[in-house]
Amino acid sequence: MNARKHTALPKARTLIEALPWLRRHNDKTVVIKFGGNAMVDDELKAAFAQDVVFLRQSGLRPVVVHGGGPQISAELERHGLTSEFKAGLRVTTPEAMDVVRMVLAGQVQRELVGLLNEHGPLAIGMTGEDAHTISAVKHRPVIDGEPVDIGRVGEITAIDTGAVEALLADGRIPVISSIARGADDGHVYNVNADTAAAALAAALGAETLVVLTDVEGLYEDWPHSDDVISRLTATQLETLLPELSSGMVPKMEGCLYAVRNGVTTARVLDGRVPHAILLEIFTDEGIGTMVVPDAPDPHHTAHRTGRPIDHHTTRTAGRAAQ
Repeated sequence: MNARKHTALPKARTLIEALPWLRRHNDKTVVIKFGGNAMVDDELKAAFAQDVVFLRQSGLRPVVVHGGGPQISAELERHGLTSEFKAGLRVTTPEAMDVVRMVLAGQVQRELVGLLNEHGPLAIGMTGEDAHTISAVKHRPVIDGEPVDIGRVGEITAIDTGAVEALLADGRIPVISSIARGADDGHVYNVNADTAAAALAAALGAETLVVLTDVEGLYEDWPHSDDVISRLTATQLETLLPELSSGMVPKMEGCLYAVRNGVTTARVLDGRVPHAILLEIFTDEGIGTMVVPDAPDPHHTAHRTGRPIDHHTTRTAGRAAQ
């Protein structure tokens, strides 16, 4: 075998391995939560953009949802504002909310849209405020048995997919900042990007929710072992939730919500690995943790979480904030 064939054959095998997945997922929606170290490393950001464009050019309909915790903290410090967290959530004063809005919509989103559009006129940025895509009410976490006011932190009440669906139908890649309109008070709210991505995935009837983070996946027995659980059902995940670290809880709650509300699979991937998305979904081995719905019980109606909302939305999801 000459050198050219030697290098080309593995590429051909990889493409053939991806063929069943491509056929099964053609024209399906994939919601990707972009976060963690992948957001602050230039090479990882570029690789992420390539992965998303590859999905789009392969016949899928990717939607990107992003937060921006590190960037928000840095900008707050520059403005002389303190980053304070309660119950794992950023206390978001009106002054801090102005910074959150500026960083998410004016910095993180614009950079990501620019990276995607290096490959063609594909990406369009928006926030959850636009076209009432994400609506929320004030979230008051319970601390020591009492609800606590942590400012402009929102709990999602409704998702309107109209604008996102229109962009997808036009062949675009929506890039959505996790900011919500106030459902009842006219304010703008900071919402958790993991939660926003899960709510959008469910409302869009997505095939897959992908959550990028800074760990390899869900560990089987952390900190005693770094073995990653490659696959688990919704019920198995629900059982594990009380034992998870605070950073993983919103991600895994989002995965649980998604697969219990119509999303076929939810995956948590290590965003520190270049091309993590392609490695997970286009190879047989995969690299992260995949959550799947429970097997249907023929004697019972499928379990759903969340209360019904109006026709412009689908279902509800919980919690907050960058």
